[in-house]
Amino acid sequence: MAEFWLISAPGEKTCQQTWDKLMVATSRTNNLSTNNKFNIPDLKVGTLDVLVGLSDELAKLDTFVESVVKKVAQYMADVLEDSRDKVQENLLANGVDLVTYITRFQWDMAKYPIKQSLKNISEIISKQGTQIDNDLKARASAYNNLKGNLQNLERKNAGSLLTRSLADIVKKEDFVLDSEYLITMLVVVSKTNYTDWQKTYETLSEMVVPRSTKLLFEDHDSGLFSVTLFRKAIDDFKHKARENKFTVRDFQYNEEEMKADKEEMTRLSTDKKKQFGPLVRWLKVNFSEAFIAWIHIKALRVFVESVLSGTLDPCLSLPMLPIINTLSSCKLLVQESYLLPFSVLPLCGYNIFLVLQHKIGDVGL
Repeated sequence: MAEFWLISAPGEKTCQQTWDKLMVATSRTNNLSTNNKFNIPDLKVGTLDVLVGLSDELAKLDTFVESVVKKVAQYMADVLEDSRDKVQENLLANGVDLVTYITRFQWDMAKYPIKQSLKNISEIISKQGTQIDNDLKARASAYNNLKGNLQNLERKNAGSLLTRSLADIVKKEDFVLDSEYLITMLVVVSKTNYTDWQKTYETLSEMVVPRSTKLLFEDHDSGLFSVTLFRKAIDDFKHKARENKFTVRDFQYNEEEMKADKEEMTRLSTDKKKQFGPLVRWLKVNFSEAFIAWIHIKALRVFVESVLSGTLDPCLSLPMLPIINTLSSCKLLVQESYLLPFSVLPLCGYNIFLVLQHKIGDVGL
């Protein structure tokens, strides 16, 4: 995964000279990195007290919005389920891949007006991140409940004959219905015991109807047999069946209940399909919004830390902030190139680990 650093370096006479010096130190001579200019507009500096307080607030906001970005990305993967190979193509920022967005970063004047104070801009981002986080929780809860209910019904129709629902296996004609004296029981028999079942089922109770058994369904291990007997022999039949390693399933044929279960399964499956498309679109849009907000926080943090460390001359309209796709040894060359402290913000793809220090040598990479 690509690693990125945001660097604010002490200025030479012009920003271009600073850029050229950095390029010589890291790229042209040593081929350690690919550098790009990271353009930050002329933001309002404010007072020193405000900047000091804002520095801490931005660090916390950075962590929070990072968590929102990761949660949206993770939930996208969860929702796509078997199509996780398509996650990357859905995680875009402003319609482009994340590396392209970072390396071609332009401040969004419409979302974050530079006439506003740094404090106000950070509050805009904070509200935006909180809104996305809250909306994600609500949408995820609704979709997860729907998905969970559907999975519960699907599990009932899966698994072995010992536990699965029998509603989609049996038919009305398999049962003796509306009889005062007779009842049809369903018995799960291991395939290895088929012969024993045929030999013994009529003797498991004195009131079993002869030649009444019928194989209704088979899976890999067992078969489901029906057998008819008198109602008053149910308990004795169950006891003897258990002794012979036959499992009697408690099941009453109820056409209305079975129809209701099938309709519920259809409804949940339809609802899930209806919600899937809009949910994926919402996740795509809001991942983009959260990621864009996150990178703007980076810009704010570098700007504030640059002013506080004396790296950035407040009179400069455009600080030079290259992004470095770097090897760890690059930090030594950059540090040797400048005698004054400067700000560094490492990024690693969208699983970004975030460290903000005044000296690049302090960053443990």
